[in-house]
This record gives sequence, C-alpha cells and structure tokens, in this order.
Amino acid sequence: MLVGSDAGPLHYLTLIGHVDKLPSLYNTVAIPESVASELSHANTPSPVRALMADRPSWLTIHSASGTAIGLDALGRGERDAILLASEIRAELLLCDDLLARKLAVQRSLSVIGTLGILRDAAKMSLLDIRTALDQLRTQTNFRATEDLYAAVLSEFGL
Repeated sequence: MLVGSDAGPLHYLTLIGHVDKLPSLYNTVAIPESVASELSHANTPSPVRALMADRPSWLTIHSASGTAIGLDALGRGERDAILLASEIRAELLLCDDLLARKLAVQRSLSVIGTLGILRDAAKMSLLDIRTALDQLRTQTNFRATEDLYAAVLSEFGL
C-alpha cells in the first residue's frame, strides 16, 4: 500500500518511538519535498531530524505538483501532501490538520491521523494502545479532545 503524508503524523510517531510501525501498516510512505524540509528543519526535535538524516527506505520523497486551487488556506506541507497523494493515487493520506483533512476528503482522498494510525497498529498487535496514547499526551504537544482519546481506548474495551 502506498500512502502520502504531511509532517504531523511522522513527527508525533517519531517522538513516541512508533514511526517504525508505518511500513508494517502501509509499506511505503511518500512525502513531498516541503514536508521533508519541515521535518529536517533546525527547529524540529532532534529525533525527527535524525529520521530524515538516516531516512528509511520505506519513506520516499517526491516533488508535488498539480492544481492547488482551493488549498491556499493550508500550509505548504499540508497543501503539497494533498497534491502528492492525489498525483500518486495514494490509498491514504496521513494527516492530522482538520482543515487539510476536510479539503483532502473533498478531493476524494481517504485520510487517517496519528490516533487512527496508533489504533490500527494496536489492532495488529504492533503496540499497546494505552501506552502509546499516554506517550502521545506526555511526550508531545499533540492536541486531541479527551473524548477522542476515550473513543480510541473504548475500541479496545479500555
């Protein structure tokens, strides 16, 4: 399965030590050059920069092109991720930004965020969902409502 991604899920999954689950879930993750630059930026946490410095083979970088009409309210990374996902006919876009998710769906893209990725990894017994969500809350600045966290946990009877 080929998926596209913006910076958010890669950033958060790296910080909590679960970015290595992505190839088990999706085989290949494609990112646009602008997302690669964002993940490599000097202000980005060092574990995320290290991911990009020693980029795994399952994480590929591509030029994004296409029509950005209707995407001008987004940051460059989100915009380019949507364009790339459309261009490569990705089966899924990894994205947390609510507006970007809405606009991606309007372009007929399927979207999943960090919480959904963690849920899917837990369903495949790749991680413990309670521990992963606790890490996300305590080791990052990821924002989600308590109701959303509770909904994910409830899928596992927790």
